[in-house]
Amino acid sequence: MSIDLSLDRIRKLLAHFPVPYTRPTIHVAGTNGKGSVCAYVSSILAAADPSLVVGRFNSPHLLNWLDGISIQNKPISQETFWPTRNEIHAIDTEHGIGASNFEQYTCMALLIFERMHVDVVVLEVGMGGRLDATNVVPDACILVSALTSVDLDHQALLGNTVELITREKAAIARKGKPFILGPQVHRQVEDVAREIVEAVGGELLPACSVVPVEWDENLDGPQRPAGAGVGVPLLQAVQISMPSFSEPVRALLPLHGEHQYGNLGTAAGIISALLTHPSVQLHVPELKLRERLTPVTISRGVRATRWPGRLSYHNITLPADPSTDQAELRLTVLADGAHNPASAAALAAYLTSMLEKTGKGPLTLTYILGLSHSPPKTPVQTLGPLLDVQSHLSKTREVRLGAALLAFTQPARMPWISAVPPATIRAAIDTLVPPTPEAEAKPAINIYEDEAEVPEEQLQPGVDPDKQVLERPPRTEHVERALRWAASRRREGEDSLVVLAGSLYLVADFYRLLQKYGQADEIWGAN
Repeated sequence: MSIDLSLDRIRKLLAHFPVPYTRPTIHVAGTNGKGSVCAYVSSILAAADPSLVVGRFNSPHLLNWLDGISIQNKPISQETFWPTRNEIHAIDTEHGIGASNFEQYTCMALLIFERMHVDVVVLEVGMGGRLDATNVVPDACILVSALTSVDLDHQALLGNTVELITREKAAIARKGKPFILGPQVHRQVEDVAREIVEAVGGELLPACSVVPVEWDENLDGPQRPAGAGVGVPLLQAVQISMPSFSEPVRALLPLHGEHQYGNLGTAAGIISALLTHPSVQLHVPELKLRERLTPVTISRGVRATRWPGRLSYHNITLPADPSTDQAELRLTVLADGAHNPASAAALAAYLTSMLEKTGKGPLTLTYILGLSHSPPKTPVQTLGPLLDVQSHLSKTREVRLGAALLAFTQPARMPWISAVPPATIRAAIDTLVPPTPEAEAKPAINIYEDEAEVPEEQLQPGVDPDKQVLERPPRTEHVERALRWAASRRREGEDSLVVLAGSLYLVADFYRLLQKYGQADEIWGAN
């Protein structure tokens, strides 16, 4: 099934809303980092004093539709979801609109936020920008727009060059409103974005500067002592230079990876625009943002940020397996939704830097990988940076590399999403890491290849399909098999790390396993 990007259907839905949408809204587009930026912004706003009530819409959702719509950084309840879902579905049916699932989902979020009268909405673009369903929000509601890092992705829908993709994404700019441009890998993005923003009469503003600084116990409190071997890294002290304040804001950054400096800088640029841009002050003077957002509250909001599935560390305990006499297992898993070459490169850079700092002894590095089929992007392009980590580390320590190859669970009612078969991932790995001759004692990489494909779960006719999806037992056994295989690779006296990556849909399968074993607090409470 193809995706038909258009605003026609969602405009018709919005026209039949029982109440008009009026919420002050921050709109964020980009290829990589837009979810993290939305997480920072919503966390900072919720930490205001007095607190602001913040609604956030993210896509794709992680576990189910509930967590894509959040209030005060917590997923909505089924009691909130179902009446609104039924209402939007009824409007669509009654007027023969034929809106897509995502268009209806976006309308659900907008109607929930409006009825709850949230102070500010943080809205993440689904795909592109110009024709994305979220771009239906009226100009008068937009406080700030932002564009995070742009790279090649979804070329079939957005264009085959970075310039064309930038045109689609920057088209969320609004007349008279600030537009924050985040740090870019490709220099041409700024020129194209500036052209688009100026053409609609917006104002392009740069992201704020964020730099790491040394830990100061007088300012940051006692630092947790680093343990031996690979563990969850410490918080990073940073300074944020914001035009809205005379002195830099000091904060403790909980999200990992150097690319998070740029994401936080973009979020800080959005907050600074809220505090200084005349259009914001004219639009929402009743929010008293200058009084409620201070260096202290901003620092508190940064520290409280959570963004599952993006360089997130999680501890999982697997019960003993009588069939194999395997004892109870405890593993630390680094989960990251890196799904394209750029995000894979960011993950690889983080792994290389972190593992170089954690010791010089032997290391067992095991990837658990699942990819989505999204031409012209190829598995070789996405996996290349991850498999290069071994060669970078080989200068300082011995690395035994392994990879478990899985097909993630088919996302409900999203037939355009499909998993790359494990055999295809295996072929890509063989291209990147050629198999060693049988005569050699050690293979270059150990491979575990799971089932070839996931059988599609059939929905019962005559029963609400969304209700079936939310209530059916989750599929988790493929992830558990991979984790048990990863645990079997560990050796006494060696450091060990398990990295689950390649798609947020695979991360979701892992999180469902955490839920199955009553460890779901790890999803929203750990980084």
